[in-house]
Amino acid sequence: MCGRARCTLRADDIPRACHLNGRPVRHVDMNRYRPAYNVSPGFNVPVVRREDEPNGDGAVLHCMKWGLVPSFTKKTEKPDHYRMFNARSESIKEKASFRRLVPKNRCLVAVEGFYEWKKDGSKKQPYYIHFKDGRPLVLAALFDSWKNPEGEVLYTFTILTTSVSSSLEWLHDRMPVILGNKDAADMWLNGSPSSNIDTLLKPYEESDLAWYPVTPAMGKPSFDGPECIKELQLKTNETRSISQFFSKKGDRDQQEQKSHIKVSEEEPLNTAQTENLKQESESEHAGHLCSTDKPEGFTSTRTTDIKVEQDYDESGSKQSLTGPTGNPPEKVGSPASDNVKSLKEESEDIKPNVHVPPQEGSGDAKTKRDYDELSGNATPHAKAVNKHLSSSKKRAKGADDKQPTLFSYFGKG
Repeated sequence: MCGRARCTLRADDIPRACHLNGRPVRHVDMNRYRPAYNVSPGFNVPVVRREDEPNGDGAVLHCMKWGLVPSFTKKTEKPDHYRMFNARSESIKEKASFRRLVPKNRCLVAVEGFYEWKKDGSKKQPYYIHFKDGRPLVLAALFDSWKNPEGEVLYTFTILTTSVSSSLEWLHDRMPVILGNKDAADMWLNGSPSSNIDTLLKPYEESDLAWYPVTPAMGKPSFDGPECIKELQLKTNETRSISQFFSKKGDRDQQEQKSHIKVSEEEPLNTAQTENLKQESESEHAGHLCSTDKPEGFTSTRTTDIKVEQDYDESGSKQSLTGPTGNPPEKVGSPASDNVKSLKEESEDIKPNVHVPPQEGSGDAKTKRDYDELSGNATPHAKAVNKHLSSSKKRAKGADDKQPTLFSYFGKG
């Protein structure tokens, strides 16, 4: 269906668009013409028809209302321009409203483009169809005249439609009959009834048509102006990107879950083993050991294996698997776990060249400083007590503080 069009052409441009080539043109009722970007049935639109005078070789540029009112309409009936603003070209020779018009009442309508709506469920998106080079489209039409009760003659026209071209099948099943060249326009306007005008009533299959979406606001006949043909950027690509984002995010989450499940299956830890690891971690005041600062003879082959497996997941995101103390969990009974226990028992005998990195909140981090703070009579038991003091209490008592300390009290005893 063709129910909306753009006609902002100047009156002088219309005969040239219809390939009249300098033929004399007579104007009729052109004072009623108002250029518009959103022309709908009931609007006054210029059409080109044959001159009805005998032996006339010219044409008439006649401003008519869009929406056919047949001449046999009752005078008391109110004209309805939406009833017949289009006519199916396949049946114009069969229906009474059109077949009597085919021999002598053919005309041309020049517009810059027309609008068509694509249905998407309950929503409709309008598209503007036009020639790529901007030249006007010339459409085939039929016109008629009707007298109202006051004796005024009303001229009206209808635009012929045909099946849609292959390039616009996605949009609609019908399109207006486009006369794409001078020969086609001349045959429709001036051809005899015996001429083969049926060959003109076919879809326009040339590749010079273009289209793009426009604002749905132009669905209202009162909406007019250049905004009607401004290209609208649809959000379908953005919506697709968002859906793909969530889909990929879901895939990453599933991959991460599968990765963690895989590690859990390889290294199952029951409740008792987890509690043992926690106790060992709490009693280990030396904190985390750097891989480059491990004591001689200390190895953690399982930790290395876990790090290699979990360094990157399948999606390329970096992973980390940490135990209760921030380090990878060690399997109970593994060589790494045994070495940790051995390190705890022999922490006082670590060789001087081995560096144990201090950790915030651990007691051994300031062993040397606490030892300096003790008096000469301090016992090893006092050193052990100081070892378990919180860092905040140790900071409160400095080496220069003259007040007696708890360690000096035990020392004197």
